[in-house]
Amino acid sequence: MKIRILTVSLLFLTSCSYISGPEGLFPPTRDDFLKERIDQDIQLPADLNLFLVENHYPVNESKELIDNQDVPRPRQIFASSGNSSVQLRRLGELMWIYVETLPSTSWPISKSFWDTSSYEVLEMDPVTGEMLINFDKTTILKMKIEHGIKEASTEIFLIQLDKESNEIVSNPELVQNELSKLVNYFAESVDQFSGTSLAAQNLNEMKKAKIFVENGQTVIELGLSFDRAWSSITKAMDASEIFTNDKDRSNGIFYVSYVEENDDGILSFLNIGRSSKNKKVNFDGAKFEVKITEKNNKTYVRAFSKDGKIEEAEKLISKINESLS
Repeated sequence: MKIRILTVSLLFLTSCSYISGPEGLFPPTRDDFLKERIDQDIQLPADLNLFLVENHYPVNESKELIDNQDVPRPRQIFASSGNSSVQLRRLGELMWIYVETLPSTSWPISKSFWDTSSYEVLEMDPVTGEMLINFDKTTILKMKIEHGIKEASTEIFLIQLDKESNEIVSNPELVQNELSKLVNYFAESVDQFSGTSLAAQNLNEMKKAKIFVENGQTVIELGLSFDRAWSSITKAMDASEIFTNDKDRSNGIFYVSYVEENDDGILSFLNIGRSSKNKKVNFDGAKFEVKITEKNNKTYVRAFSKDGKIEEAEKLISKINESLS
């Protein structure tokens, strides 16, 4: 019996060696690469045209092994988000869409609108927020997405260009018609839309309203024309219930009275049940000037106290800034 077992074992080992051993039918090949030799490069004929192929995935030629080497992750193009109110606004012939959401969210919604329209999108750049749309045989529409004055807001502009001259064509009716379509699309999409373009994140940082200190005085910087800045500051002061005694638009000056709020206890602190009777307004004459100046396509807003009360002027400009943002 033992002889039979030994014989079978020998036959089994022999067969394994015959099949997969170094001299077997299927020899191991995992170390064969160590025996490979580097041949000379192929010599091509001198008259053969070569097409250079860009190496998109270069390999580190270093012969040293690196234990901890950081490999960059794939860049994410889309992430989730969403939100809110949409309005078509106008100041003279200037029209734009106001959206209460970041430009990086407005970009993919706008892109979706034009992609699903009957028009051809010629160019698009999420970094600058611009799209060129082939409207008809003579017209190109240029859409521009910008950060609004308020935090986390978007302003969308549409400009008509002549195809041959590339000059701006004034056609308010056409622009308003196309903006109205886009407003309706946003109104239907913005609350359900759950995307934000990471390629357009740069637009979120290009804010139109900034604040800085100059010679100890707080200044609001607006990336707006004088007309828009005047309108925006007027609305901001109205929203903050800052009462204007008089205006001098030609010199960019608001003459205003400072508003003090009475302390009505806990209800006043929570802003519950507050009305105009809770405020003391000085109508004896304007105590402050809010001045708008324009320089290098930007406007600057400063507050001055006629009585030299610098702290009160700072509170006033801060209140205006809060309403803007």
